[in-house]
Amino acid sequence: MNLKRRLRSHAEVHTGALNDILFILLLFFLIVSTLANPNVIKLSQPKAKSDTKAKQTVVVSIDVNNNFYVGTAKVTLEELKQKLQPILAKETDQPSIVINADKVVPVENVVAVMRVARELGARTVLAVDKAGQ
Repeated sequence: MNLKRRLRSHAEVHTGALNDILFILLLFFLIVSTLANPNVIKLSQPKAKSDTKAKQTVVVSIDVNNNFYVGTAKVTLEELKQKLQPILAKETDQPSIVINADKVVPVENVVAVMRVARELGARTVLAVDKAGQ
């Protein structure tokens, strides 16, 4: 009876390069995430010569088809006040609403958003394109 132990080779996973690969992937996703545009609603904004920066609490967008968006959530004009109220209530300073409207949107829609903002005690800022033409 031969009871000698046989030498078995154990399967090994070499993880030496795994740290490098994960680090490169992490850098890639960090760089790509900073380049991503948070405004996913495509609009052609009106142009202005001056550039005013304002701290934004919430963005209300109006597209070419007169659809209203709070952030990226589509709402109707009647639901706008209900959607904005809890967001503005969280703000400790003077809340502001950035109106991001397409240049072909009727002024009545922009004024309607301004009325809602005034009722909620927020100031409004109209987003424009930087090129002043």
